[in-house]
Amino acid sequence: MSVVTVPVAPSAVRPSRRRPFGRQPRDWVRVGLWIALLVAVLIWAVPLIFMVFTSLKSEPDIFGTPAFVPPWNPEWGNYVEALDRGNLLTAGGNSLIIALVKVPLGLFLSAAAAFALSRLRFKRQRLLMGVIAMGAMVPIQVAIAPLFQVINGLGLLSTHIGVILPYLAFGLPYQTFILYGFFRQIPEEIDESARMDGAGNWRLFLTIILPLAKPALAALFILDFVATWNEYSIGLALLQSQESWTIPLALQGFQSQFTSSYGPLNAFTIMSMLPVLIVYLMFQRYFVEGAFAGAVKG
Repeated sequence: MSVVTVPVAPSAVRPSRRRPFGRQPRDWVRVGLWIALLVAVLIWAVPLIFMVFTSLKSEPDIFGTPAFVPPWNPEWGNYVEALDRGNLLTAGGNSLIIALVKVPLGLFLSAAAAFALSRLRFKRQRLLMGVIAMGAMVPIQVAIAPLFQVINGLGLLSTHIGVILPYLAFGLPYQTFILYGFFRQIPEEIDESARMDGAGNWRLFLTIILPLAKPALAALFILDFVATWNEYSIGLALLQSQESWTIPLALQGFQSQFTSSYGPLNAFTIMSMLPVLIVYLMFQRYFVEGAFAGAVKG
């Protein structure tokens, strides 16, 4: 048996191209994501930077220099003027009281309602859930006129409780709907384990379900706090006296009186955002925490 050897031309043999040691292929998807992130940061940050610059400029500098030029001699008096003439401390105190009462109370009531809908069994359960979902779709502006009549009849105009009650009523359906979907994802084996240890509904709700729902509750806390802090329509209708104004109403009043005072006006706006920023920094870490880490062992 003979073996035939076929000659191969030197040009036909191509040396393998090896990547230099330590050099990784470029991930163009990651590059695109970083570019998109930088563009988003610029879109969000540039107006805020211009606002900070304007709040630290005097009136001649505001009209004499471009907005992107930083102030070389910061005018801190704009912040003092905003505090004195804008009634910021009173309005900020009103907004803080309303938010600190409404937001935790609304979240607790919504969580309790969502727990009952997701864990208990009773008649017309789906019908009740549908009514709550429809309530989340009702716009606030539709109910302002009858709401004014009800609050006026109760003698609660220009009071904290007079705006807290409508805020609770309009916030409960949306929060209950969101938490209902979150609670439905919690395995029912946890409930069975807790009930075998003698836990009732309240103990199950307070010691098991709520701790597992920290990420959802933190997200809703931030969103609800921002929405309550910035709410304008109901406050405009129900808060008649200047002493009861919240931040949006005080900002509108300050802007209407001092239209051309751009320095103090921007200083007022920046100071009104500080509580919202503090709340976000306090609760943002819960956004990335796992809801059920270690809850169920497979």
